[in-house]
Amino acid sequence: MPDAGNARSHVFHRDLKAAYPVAVSGDGPWIVDKAGKRYLDASGGAAVSCLGHRHPRVVKAIREQAGTLEFAHTAFFTSEPAEELADFLAARAPEGLGRVYFVSGGSEANEMALKLVRQIHVERGEPKRAHFIAREQSYHGNTLGALALGGNPARKELYGPILGLPVSHVAPCYAYRHQRDGESDEAYGLRAAKALEDEIVRVGPEKVAAFFAETVVGATAGVVPPVPGYFREIRRICDRYGVLMVLDEVMSGMGRTGTLFACEQDGVVPDIITVAKGLGAGHQPIGATLVREDLARVIEGGDGVFRHGHTYIGHPIACAAALETQKVIEDEGLLERVRTAGDVFQDMLVERFGQHPRVGDIRGRGFFRGIELVADRETKQPFARPKGLANRIKAHAMAGGLVCYPGNGTADGIDGDHVLLAPPFIMSDDELGLVVDRLETAITQALTEVRA
Repeated sequence: MPDAGNARSHVFHRDLKAAYPVAVSGDGPWIVDKAGKRYLDASGGAAVSCLGHRHPRVVKAIREQAGTLEFAHTAFFTSEPAEELADFLAARAPEGLGRVYFVSGGSEANEMALKLVRQIHVERGEPKRAHFIAREQSYHGNTLGALALGGNPARKELYGPILGLPVSHVAPCYAYRHQRDGESDEAYGLRAAKALEDEIVRVGPEKVAAFFAETVVGATAGVVPPVPGYFREIRRICDRYGVLMVLDEVMSGMGRTGTLFACEQDGVVPDIITVAKGLGAGHQPIGATLVREDLARVIEGGDGVFRHGHTYIGHPIACAAALETQKVIEDEGLLERVRTAGDVFQDMLVERFGQHPRVGDIRGRGFFRGIELVADRETKQPFARPKGLANRIKAHAMAGGLVCYPGNGTADGIDGDHVLLAPPFIMSDDELGLVVDRLETAITQALTEVRA
């Protein structure tokens, strides 16, 4: 087998100039490469591996399902794993979200939601509703529709000429950057939500189909939770203008913040929720879109056919893996673990980095945490993008046996850097401490290079 990065490799890698270590095995929160080096996976890849690697119950469920039925196309059949997983999720979802559509990942889940929103409005006799509103500094996936929907300039720049979705973006709820001195959380939340209402009025309420938002912003801005009350006001605005409210919990959902659905902590029920990553914990590719029962019945009572589909939706092995993943989370009390250990982890981060001259903010919920780095704490001035701070942190972390998820463009889509941390729910307090130790070393090494 050729090594990654070697000229003999036929894999089309993400970075064709990079040499990647070859991962050969997983051991709980650790990944082991071909040379035997162990990496502590402090981000679950991209907030995916919430049970760590090779959980025995999930591996067993995959084997058993593969030995029974590996695939049945959903144009002809449903399957027991898909039905059972849908029942499981609907029983635990916010009230009214009674239908579940399974896909292979987060981008597909949001792409499906875009099409679903459009068909619902057409079926209800409102065909003019074709405009979508999302937020700046957001990310909803890499398919063309989901990419256009997002507000990440760097990811969209190359593909701008082929992104045709009618969409506009409003300011995010990003307290560290946008809350005014002396402004209460409640006042800021109302002001941030007002941006949506203003945009709906500007576009024309009869034209707006839906508002998409990450419940807790993930990779683009580095784990930004909303202030209390923000999403309740968003819900009121959407209801007032007949706009559907879609919450993207691809990264923040499925227990990552301490509740199965992140929006439970915000006291709101959206019309649609998208999930992925932690749904199957990386054991199989799977995502899902949950929709309110009454909205599903709009299509059921009209045309009856949802005009969308992929070959691998509702894949039996993927659904079996996801169902067992969710059962493990419940059986092992891992949501409570995330809530309690998440506070411990936050305290560790604050103790180590709270007074660091280049750390501006430490934020998040549960096992979903972000550290924003700045050139100046007083002014919150970000590091310029050409400094490459995030990439330097990643390189030094990997060299030190730590997997974390640094990102750039944090402050305004161009400049600024953060580190996203999303450890597996099974990670021990000692391992969390090791994450902090190794991250401090990587940040110190990267900052030394930037200053040099």
